[in-house]
Amino acid sequence: MTDRPHLLIVDDDREIRGLLAQYLEKHDFRTTAVADGKEMRRMLERSHVDLVVLDLMLPGEDGLSLCRELRSRSQIPVIMLTARGEDVDRIIGLEIGADDYVAKPFNPRELLGRIKAILRRSAHAPRDPSPASVRGFTFNGWRLDTVTRALKDAAGKEVALSGAEYRLLAVLLGANNRVLTRAQLTELLRGRDADPFDRSIDVRVSRLRQILGDDARVPQIIKTVYGEGYVVGVLVVTD
Repeated sequence: MTDRPHLLIVDDDREIRGLLAQYLEKHDFRTTAVADGKEMRRMLERSHVDLVVLDLMLPGEDGLSLCRELRSRSQIPVIMLTARGEDVDRIIGLEIGADDYVAKPFNPRELLGRIKAILRRSAHAPRDPSPASVRGFTFNGWRLDTVTRALKDAAGKEVALSGAEYRLLAVLLGANNRVLTRAQLTELLRGRDADPFDRSIDVRVSRLRQILGDDARVPQIIKTVYGEGYVVGVLVVTD
């Protein structure tokens, strides 16, 4: 069936590629498995891809550099596969735009659940502001367009956002200056309960602050409410 979501698996381990492709095919996905960045680019040029499963440790161009490249020109969701203990690389991956991560060795059912949750959010995003209700947000010299999902500065220059970064910013802006907890944001953005040790929301907020030029020491746009969560601290005008 051509309407099955198409997953691109990028991993230099032939056995892992084969097993993952076989498992995901059984769960109604269409898969393509490649070994490196060169093959990944070739496939992205030839075919529509709904999500990329990207191994961090690749020969030559590693997963971080490939994720950075993907994010600079696309909002395709990316799940990174990382070895246990690579916390620094995992955080960097989230900072440059990966939507989620799974640590090796992993249960394929866990990866399947993450894939479904991200695709569900990407396809439906029922609690994200929709173009039908809000066409855009203007705040502190910035504009976020919910139709094109483009963020533009005061001069009209577009700034790249990952899909996860767009959703987080849109949800925060659409909260009408209400505080949203990390647990609420994790559920909204990733479709699963928050792990108390999971700091991916904090990483994404930090990334958004960098993009918006919001001083992390004294943030004005995205404020931290200690013990609670995050809130937009500036006037937001919708249209």
